[in-house]
Amino acid sequence: MLTIGPFGFLVPWILGALLILPIVWWFLRVTPPRPDRKKFPGVRLLLGLKDEETTPQHTPLLMLLLRLAVLAAAILAFSGPLLNPASREGGTGPLVLLVDGSWAQGADWASVRAALMDDLEAAQRDARPVFLHTMTEKSMAGEAVEFQEPAFWMQYLPGIEPQPWFADRAAFAAWLADQESVSFETHYYSDGLRDSGVEALFEELMRHGSVTYFEPEKTAIGLTQLSLVDGQLSVELIRVQSALQQSLTVQGFGPDPSGNERLLSEIIANFEPGVTSVNVRFDIPAELRNRLSRLQVRGVDSAGTTLVLDASSKRRKVGLIAGVTQQEGQQFVSPLFFLRKALSETTDLVSAPLEDILLATPDVIVMADIGTFSAVERDSLTQWVEQGGHLIRFAGPRLAENSAGVLEDDDLLPVKLRTGGRNIGGAMSWGSPKSMRPFPEQSPFFGLKIPGEVTVTSQVIAQPDANLAARVFAELDDGTPIVTGKSLGNGSVVLFHVTANADWSNLPLSGLFVQMLQRLTATAGAATLSNADLEGLVWLPEKIIDGHGRIVEAAGLGGVAGERLVDFHAGPDAPPGIYNSGKRLIALNLLQNEDALTPMGSVPGGVIVGQFNASSETDLKPFFLIAALSLLLADIFATFWLSGALRRSSGVKAMLLLALIGVMPTRSEAQQDDAAIVAANETVLAYVQTGDAKLDSASYAGLVGLSRILTERTSIEPVEPMAVDIEQDELAFYPFLYWPISEIQKTPSDAAYSKLNAFLRNGGLIFFDTRDANLGASFGATANGKVLQRLAANLDIPPLEPMPPDHVLTRTFYLLQEFPGRWTGSDVWVEASRDSLQVEGAPFRNLNDNVTPVIIGANDWAAAWALDETGLPLFPVGRGIGGERQREIAWRFGVNVIMHVMTGNYKSDQVHVPALLERLGQ
Repeated sequence: MLTIGPFGFLVPWILGALLILPIVWWFLRVTPPRPDRKKFPGVRLLLGLKDEETTPQHTPLLMLLLRLAVLAAAILAFSGPLLNPASREGGTGPLVLLVDGSWAQGADWASVRAALMDDLEAAQRDARPVFLHTMTEKSMAGEAVEFQEPAFWMQYLPGIEPQPWFADRAAFAAWLADQESVSFETHYYSDGLRDSGVEALFEELMRHGSVTYFEPEKTAIGLTQLSLVDGQLSVELIRVQSALQQSLTVQGFGPDPSGNERLLSEIIANFEPGVTSVNVRFDIPAELRNRLSRLQVRGVDSAGTTLVLDASSKRRKVGLIAGVTQQEGQQFVSPLFFLRKALSETTDLVSAPLEDILLATPDVIVMADIGTFSAVERDSLTQWVEQGGHLIRFAGPRLAENSAGVLEDDDLLPVKLRTGGRNIGGAMSWGSPKSMRPFPEQSPFFGLKIPGEVTVTSQVIAQPDANLAARVFAELDDGTPIVTGKSLGNGSVVLFHVTANADWSNLPLSGLFVQMLQRLTATAGAATLSNADLEGLVWLPEKIIDGHGRIVEAAGLGGVAGERLVDFHAGPDAPPGIYNSGKRLIALNLLQNEDALTPMGSVPGGVIVGQFNASSETDLKPFFLIAALSLLLADIFATFWLSGALRRSSGVKAMLLLALIGVMPTRSEAQQDDAAIVAANETVLAYVQTGDAKLDSASYAGLVGLSRILTERTSIEPVEPMAVDIEQDELAFYPFLYWPISEIQKTPSDAAYSKLNAFLRNGGLIFFDTRDANLGASFGATANGKVLQRLAANLDIPPLEPMPPDHVLTRTFYLLQEFPGRWTGSDVWVEASRDSLQVEGAPFRNLNDNVTPVIIGANDWAAAWALDETGLPLFPVGRGIGGERQREIAWRFGVNVIMHVMTGNYKSDQVHVPALLERLGQ
C-alpha cells in the first residue's frame, strides 16, 4: 500500500496510468494537415455569405481539461484510494478470529463487526485463510477446524449477531485441545467479562500461536434482582468495576388502555466512582406499575439490560370482607383493622360486598369470620378460585358455628372442622396458651422466624383424615393445625384457625402476621420457580429477548422441560423470555439475583492487548467514481451545446431525460408519495389488496363504478380509487376500506393489525365481503367465511348483529330494506346497538352515536357496482330486468354506506326533531 500524507492507495500501480494523460492531451489537440489552397472562379459567387456555424480548429481548452479530469478520476477510483488509512502489518499463515458473541457485546456490536471486517479485508490482501467463530454457538466437539477464504466470511459476517447468553469458553477450549497439529494466529474479541473457562482458553490459544486480545470499548451493564419492596417495583442495576461516575436511565414500558406499548416511567440511576450496583425503585401509581411489561436501560441495547415481567412483579389487588361490621368505638379491635394494617403497604385493598369485589377481579380475597354463603355467592366464589383466585379465610364464632361438624367436603375450606372448637388459654380452661412449631418445608411460610411470644388461646379444630397432613401449613406445639391450605383448580384456599384480630391469639399483634399474609399475597397468581411448579411440565417460549435486548416472537423454538428452568441460566436451548406451560406464564431473564459482572482483569503474559476501535479510514473509491460520472455527464452536455444539438427540441428532451434519471425516485416511492398527497386532499375510496390479481381488479372496477354513481347523485365526488397494502401503507388518509375475502390471503402482521385497530378506533369503516352468498351456506361455514374469522381474530371488532330494519344505514340517503350485491339473501352484519330508552314520539330506536366500524356481508357488492371505462356493467347481476333492478339497489346501498361514513348518524338524529320541538312547545 502506498501512503501519501493522509491518503493511501491499495493498488498503487494503477496510478501509473496517470502518466498517459500528457499523451491523451496531445491526442486530443491533434488536427488533420492543412489542405492545399487552389483558386476556383466559382468561389466569387460565395462572397458575402456568412457561415452561422463555426467548427473550431482545435478542441477547446475547457473540453480538454474536462475529459482529462474524467480519466484521472477513473484512474484514482480503481487505485483503491483511502483517507486516513489504518496502519497494517502484513501477516502470514492461518488466522482465527474469535469472538465471545455474548449479550455483553450487544450494545457495541457495530464496532465489533467493523473490526472483524477490517481483519478480513487485511487477510484478503495478504491471502491468509481465516476461521471465524463466536463462542455462543453450539459446541464443535468432534469437528475439525476449517479455514476458508476471507471472502467467504465477508458474506457470513452480516448474519452474525450477539446471543442472549454467556459465551461458553470452556467448551471451545476443550475443542481446541483436540486440534493438535494446527498452528494459527488468533485475534480474540472479548466481551470484557471473566469466567471460570478463560484461563483454559488463553492456554489453548497460546499453544497454537500468537494471541492478540482486544478489550471492549464499552463495559457491560445489566439489570437483576427484580422484586417488590414496600409495594414498589425494585430492580438492581449492576456494572463492571469502574472508577468513572456514570448516569443511566432505567425505563419502564407497558400497554396503554388501547393496547399500544408506551413509556410509563423512567428513573435515573447514578453510579459513583467504584460503585458496581445501584438499586432503582419505580415509585409510580399501582395502575401504572401493574401495566409494566418490560424494563430497559436507555441507550444500552443488550439482553442484560432488558427485563421482561410476569405476574410475580405486580402489586396484588386484595378484597377484604368481614362477617360483621364493627361499631365506631370498636374500629381498632376489628379484624379488618388488623388486616388493613398488615396489607396496605404491599397490596391494593378493596372493601365491598362479595359480588362487587368479584367484579373488581382481585388476586386475593381475605374473609374474616364468614360462616355461610348463599348458593349464588358460593358458586361465583368457587368459580373465581378455580380460575386462579386465592381465598384466605380466618376463623371466628360464625365460622365455628356454621362449618363445624359438617361431614361433606366444603370446596371453600381446606379441611373439615370438628364441632365445638378449642379453648386452651381462657379463664374456664385448664391448659395454658400454646406456642407455634417451626414451619414445615412444604409450607409457604417456611423459613420465617416465629417469635416466642406468639401464642394461641382459642381455635377451630381440623377433623383428622388422610389428606390433613399434606394440607398443614402451620401447627401448634402439640401438633394441632393452626393454618391449613389446599389447591382448588388453578387457585387455592387457606384457612387460619384463629381470628384476624387478637380475640383468639396474639398472632395479629406480631410482625409474623404481616410476613405470613405478605407471603400468601405475593405468590397469588405469580409463576414461581420452585421445583414443584416447574418440573414435569413442558414450557413453550412465547417471546424471547435477543442479543440486542429486543423482545421478539419465539418462532420455531421447541418446548423446554421444566427441570431445565429450575436454577435457570440462559443458553441456546433456553433463551431468556416469556414461557408458557398452558396454565401460566413466567418471565425468565438473563441475569439472576446472584450474578455479578466480573471484569476480565489481567491476561497471561505474552498476550498482546489492544482495543478494537473501528478503523477511521474512509474508502474514497465511491467518491471518485461519482466524480468521474458527473464530469462525464458535464462533457456530454458541453458537447451537445457546442454542436448546437442542445438548441433543438430533441436535444433538449434528451438532456432533460439524462438529468432526471439520477434524481427521480423509484416508481413505488413516487406512487406512495402521490397516493398519500391525493388521499390527504381528496375523498378516496380504497380497497385492500388481496394478492389475487383478478379479485383486486374487480374491487377497483367496483369502486370506480360506485365513485361514478356518488358523483352523479350526491355532493360527494370521489377521485380514482386506490389499492391499499395494509403492511406498508398509512391507513389514516382513507375513511373507507373495501376488503374482499379470498382463500389465498395471508394473516396480517402484528404491525398491520395495530394499524387496522387504530383505523377502526379513529372512525374508519371496513367493509368485509366474503362474496360467497351464492353458496347458500351459513355465515362462517364457507371457505371464505373461515378465512374472515382468521383475519378478524386480532381485530378490535365490537359485538355485531344482523342489520335491523330501523338501522341508520337503511336511510342515510335512500330508504332501503334489502341490501343485495351480485348475490342476494345473506345477512349484513353491523355493530350491535346499545339498549337505551327511546325518545318519546320517535319512530326509530336510539342507536349508537358513532359510525359502525365494521360491515360484514357475502353479496359480492364490488361485482355489482363495477363499471368499465364506457360506463357499462362488467359482471352480470340476477336475470333480465330484475337483475338491473338488483344492481340499482346495490348501488343505492353503496351510496348509503359512503354517506354513512361521511356524515355519521345525522339521519338518526333528525327523526327526533318532531318530538323535541313538541317538548319545547310544552
